[in-house]
Formats: sequence, C-alpha cells, structure tokens
Amino acid sequence: MKVKSSLMTFAAAGLLIFSMNPGHSLNGAAGVTEYEENQIQKIDYRITPEEFGNAFLDSEFKKIYQQMSDEIQENVPYEDFKRMAESFNHGVKTYELASSFTFNKHMQRDVWIDDHNTKGMQVVYSKHKTIEGFQLAPLESYPETDQTYTENAYNMPIQDKWFVFWGGTNQLLNYHYSAENQRYAYDLVMMKNGSSYHGNPTKNKHYYAFGEKVTAPAAGKVVEVVDGIKDNVPGEMNSEKPLGNHVIIEHENGEYSLLAHFKEDSLSVEAGEWVEQDDLLGLCGNSGNSSEPHIHFQVMDSPDIWDAQSVRITFEKGNEPIQGDFITP
Repeated sequence: MKVKSSLMTFAAAGLLIFSMNPGHSLNGAAGVTEYEENQIQKIDYRITPEEFGNAFLDSEFKKIYQQMSDEIQENVPYEDFKRMAESFNHGVKTYELASSFTFNKHMQRDVWIDDHNTKGMQVVYSKHKTIEGFQLAPLESYPETDQTYTENAYNMPIQDKWFVFWGGTNQLLNYHYSAENQRYAYDLVMMKNGSSYHGNPTKNKHYYAFGEKVTAPAAGKVVEVVDGIKDNVPGEMNSEKPLGNHVIIEHENGEYSLLAHFKEDSLSVEAGEWVEQDDLLGLCGNSGNSSEPHIHFQVMDSPDIWDAQSVRITFEKGNEPIQGDFITP
C-alpha cells in the first residue's frame, strides 16, 4: 500500500537489478575487454525510450550499457550485463511497452513485457535519457485468479481526474500482485505536469491528492470504519497500522471493498450505515503504510483483509485501468 518508496529507492540507487536470478552476483571479477571498452566509448547515439524494446531484442547491449549511469557501470561490469541480457532474450520474439509515465517531474519509468507475458523489463530514465535504473524480472502468473472477476460492477472511488500508480496483473505494473490478499488492488494518486506534488515534498498539503474526496465504489453496508490515525510525514510509513484510516463496505454476492489511507478525522460514515455508489466516504490522506497521499482500493471475498482473497474488479465503464493510466469518474 505504499506508493513511491520501492520505485524511488530503485531509481535513486542507480543499480542494475536482475530479479530473474537473485543469487547471481553482479560484482564479479569479469570486466570489459579493451576491444569492448573502445567500442563502447565510440558509441555516441542515444537510444530513445521508444526504441528500447527493439534495441534490447536486437542485442544492442553496448549502446544500452553506454547509456547507463556511471553508478550502474561502476557496480555492474559490462560482461555481466551482456551475459544476463543475452540469457533474458532467449525465446523472446517481441517486447511491448506496457506502461510509461513521468514522475518527479523529469524521471521516466517504462515497463516492457515479452510476447509470452513471462518476462518484464523496467527502465528508469533521467530527463537527459540516461538510464538511472534497470531491472529484468520473470513475471509471476496466477492465471486462475486472473480470469476470475467480481460479480458486481464498481466505479473508481473518485470525483476528479486521478492517476493509476500501481495497477495491473504483474508485479512490475502492480507491486501488490505478489500478495494474494491484495493482488488486484489499485493505488491512485493525482498527477500534474509529471508530479504528484508542488512545493515542499515533505508537506502533505502540497500533494494534489491530499484532502480530495473519496467515494463509495458501489452500494453496500459499511462494516468497518477506523479513523483517528495521524497522517504520516511524506516518505515515512506507519507499519504498525498499515491500513491507516480505512473503510470496508459489504456489497452483494459476498464481495467487500476496502478503501484505505484516509486523512485523519475525515471519515463521514459509520459502521452499519448503508451507502449508495458515489456517496462521500472521507478525504484522501497519508495514514498507515503510505509514503505519500493516495487512495488504496481493492475488492475481496472477505471483510478480513489479512485472510481474504483479492478479486479482479469488473468496472461499470467496461475498462480496466493499469499503471500509467489517467482515470476520471
């Protein structure tokens, strides 16, 4: 239910991450031969983000490596990168761009998925198109639950234009995906000009989402309300009360929606109360396991979040937003 922390750590570290083989050491003795080094230094063409998938598949590894930050090159020898990249390409016919968005005003994050939906690449660029973060990962797959949707149709719990920061059916698009009880959850923020905040990023009030209305995704009975938990300083999280201020609503067909991380003392409903779709529940906050103001929204088969199974959501509009999409009521 955190929004930025894992991505920000990944991008800021400037380290190459090979999730496909976590036991592999990236700090081995293998280095770049004199010939390879000369070849790398001669390359002056920068691969654009749009060209990256084809360039990687075409084994243009020297160009890609040259475009990586100094921190990555200092930590990952070219031969290690080349060997892992060649192995990752095995059996792949195409890479498709699944998600692309700008964050922190000038950083760009792209996710590429192979034609079998079994491998994914995450690439983070600076405004000058230097690769500041890079990840190769085998994609987790849960086909049985991926094909099971809610019986009820829901709206997103919003009254304005929001941005899907986490959402989708693999762990690169949706960090919740690995956890059965959160697998199809969404984290929503507000973005303007490639940023979720203006001014001082350590102040909740400077985040566009903070204090915005959060509404009921469908009609139902409120079965749990928790309020009074303080909002975090952005960047910090409350792991002892991970849901923060939250509401759980019971809907038809044994389905329950969870909306979490409300602003302290902003909830306007009580347990036992009936709400209609789009009724106001409270205001977006930054409470619980949350690194910045956002909405966490999911549907599950039980009111007990820790023992529930997350269910893929049927939306009334017939769409299914994923990471990188802007959404409206």
